[in-house]
Amino acid sequence: MTFADFILQHLSDDPATLALSRSRYADFPEFPLALSTLEARRKLSGKVPEWLSNPSLRFPYPLGAEQCSSSETAQYKSALVPNGRLADLTGGLGVDSWAFAKAGFNVLYNDMRPELVEAARHNFAELGLGNVRFSCAEIAPGCIGAVLGDFQADAFFLDPARRDSSGGKVFRIADCSPDVTALLPELFTKARFVLLKLSPMLDISQGAHDLGPNVKEIHVVGSDGECKELLFLLDREHKGDYTITVYDNGTTLSFSPADERDAVAITGESQGYLFSPGKALLKAGCFKLISQRFHLAKPGVNTHLYFAQEPVPELTPFGKWFRILEVAAMDKRGINAIGTKYPKADVTARGVPITSEALKKRLGVQSGSTGVHIFAAHDDTADKNLLIAATRE
Repeated sequence: MTFADFILQHLSDDPATLALSRSRYADFPEFPLALSTLEARRKLSGKVPEWLSNPSLRFPYPLGAEQCSSSETAQYKSALVPNGRLADLTGGLGVDSWAFAKAGFNVLYNDMRPELVEAARHNFAELGLGNVRFSCAEIAPGCIGAVLGDFQADAFFLDPARRDSSGGKVFRIADCSPDVTALLPELFTKARFVLLKLSPMLDISQGAHDLGPNVKEIHVVGSDGECKELLFLLDREHKGDYTITVYDNGTTLSFSPADERDAVAITGESQGYLFSPGKALLKAGCFKLISQRFHLAKPGVNTHLYFAQEPVPELTPFGKWFRILEVAAMDKRGINAIGTKYPKADVTARGVPITSEALKKRLGVQSGSTGVHIFAAHDDTADKNLLIAATRE
């Protein structure tokens, strides 16, 4: 039995249950690798369909499938640095190296785990990529030259591990492995560009501060309503301000921190439609600017919801538009009336001193598929809290 045959035969099996049948496969020495591959394939479902179509690919570490990029976000990265020679120092499952290689880069894939390097070598051959060379080394200050050898890198890519020695999740740059801040001086002696994939939990301004003045671009990558990745592009020859770009649903929106700082939000009463920003746009901190740039009214400066007479198509990729059904004061009478009229609804509280879950309980509503959404927001003009019932456009 070949490895691919085993994978195809057990695609729908639970790896944990299958592991109990180890004795039945005594003549199949790759059984443990096949189990980890099946588990990883489940985690990769919907992320890298190009890989799942090939049953010969091998994945020795299922955990890597959780942090790895999707094919969409990996391909987005490949357009952020000039095409040339790129060293991926934290190769992992290899999705990003694969995307760079597909885009025409000459790639050096490195990982500290021999099993992953061996799997990447096998997988890239199966995927028909001949422009990748391989290295197996732990990344630490002082080792970059030895890892590169005769590979003359134009850019580095790193995706530091975001778990501590106990397996707990971390997000501060200094707590990740490797600590990129300790590597930067050496990296810049070898290449002009450094592209980093960092935790979506990281505070953007803190990350820019920790990485220093060479930060040129920050990209907030969204998908399926979630903030998936933070990408920091550093340029050895850049000193000064950086731009922030939000990428979601194939569309980008760019601004600078100064743009947001200097913008003046429009506050006003509800109109016909409400825009609720997605998590990527919220993560980017683009609050006042979209009010000013797209002429949207906010109920309150610190309430990140927006009113418009009609939906603005340019913003549709970055959030959801709702048609407002009615607005009521968030007092006892309004809570009873809205909760009774819309017994099945999703609930979101923004800019008010109550959580979404607590408000949902006070309203007495249940989540449902009715398309109704109840928002709570603070009205700065009237200095009161509002309930806004709306339906998805």
